[in-house]
Amino acid sequence: MEIYCRDSAATEALGQLLGSLAADGDVYCLTGGLGAGKTLLSRGVAAGLGADVAEVNSPTFAIMNVYNGRRQMRHFDLYRIKDADELYNTGFGEYCGGDGVTVIEWGELFLDELPEEYLHITIEHAGAGRKVIFEPHGAHYEKLCREVEKHAGTGN
Repeated sequence: MEIYCRDSAATEALGQLLGSLAADGDVYCLTGGLGAGKTLLSRGVAAGLGADVAEVNSPTFAIMNVYNGRRQMRHFDLYRIKDADELYNTGFGEYCGGDGVTVIEWGELFLDELPEEYLHITIEHAGAGRKVIFEPHGAHYEKLCREVEKHAGTGN
């Protein structure tokens, strides 16, 4: 499934929709080049979960930030992680899945370390906007994508 977002506000709104539909245990792997909009989409997810979006930033140097709302959001940035051992030393395995929602920027660097079921989201620049591509892995995420598509409409 692909959704075109005409601007940054639409990208954040799409993330907010995703956050509003999120369930405990959801894992979202965000892929895209530098400046593609991964953190922007993450900020929207946090908003949809009821977290204070003023706190949301890219956890590039912290590796993980935690935001509390109606569900906890664990926000990882794996850009600086060198290997699977270093990844697990961050507590990734303990945080990924379970209660709350896990959002992973640069997760494509460690696809083998992700749970079997997750939602892969690729963000690409498309003219003045962004193309957001949803690739569900598992029945739960297929259903989630249908809900996102139904509610996103063409307003993005």
